Amino acid sequence: MKLTLRVWRQKNADAEGAMSTYEVDGISPDMSFLEMLDTLNEELILKGEEPVAFDHDCREGICGACSLVINGDAHGPERTTTCQLHMRSFKDGDTIDVEPWRAAAFPVVKDLVVDRSAFDRIIQAGGYITAPTGAAPEAHATPVPKPDADFAFEHAECIGCGACVAACPNGAAMLFTSAKVNHLNVLPQGAPERETRVLDMVAQMDDEGFGGCTLTGECATACPKGIPLMSITSMNKEWLRATRKATKR
Repeated sequence: MKLTLRVWRQKNADAEGAMSTYEVDGISPDMSFLEMLDTLNEELILKGEEPVAFDHDCREGICGACSLVINGDAHGPERTTTCQLHMRSFKDGDTIDVEPWRAAAFPVVKDLVVDRSAFDRIIQAGGYITAPTGAAPEAHATPVPKPDADFAFEHAECIGCGACVAACPNGAAMLFTSAKVNHLNVLPQGAPERETRVLDMVAQMDDEGFGGCTLTGECATACPKGIPLMSITSMNKEWLRATRKATKR
């Protein structure tokens, strides 16, 4: 395959960025998108040019590090992570635009790499449980109803990639935050912090400068792990309940 790549190049957060055009040839349809970018970088290095900086780690669709907007879509045309997107999703001769996540709360570090530490701070605000340390408890010591376990596991699948933020027209982080809140709030282990967790994490989310949620649904459509839109509704109920309790105290 021969492709034309229009790639966002930006030296750092303070510098102005622009699209640069590159031609790549000999691309196998079985290559992943990141392998295709590796091929481009090998060619750039041989020419003595600066390679394109992009984030990646596991390349197995687990970690969420590979964060790219491809032809206007978070992670590209398939509902998967960028590292699991293969070049057979494109056609020979295609022009492909490659950009970083589009969100004010995710400032550009360099080229296609963005700083997603805002997510870390949201988790730090309440994504934990107070439990005794030491040996692991017996698995059956704390019974969890299967519907609750399934609900928690569904939300625990969130890998924090940020596709929900990049896809949202408002740059909201509600789907990510709700996944982290609901994962712990439904379990008995997370009960002690149930109210403070949702209040603190939502407050931190707002402080980070993410946009407001208008439930357009683009976040759930782009999520490679299929976190449902109703997750936001569940978190909103938790937040209202916690707010009422805090007001009465």
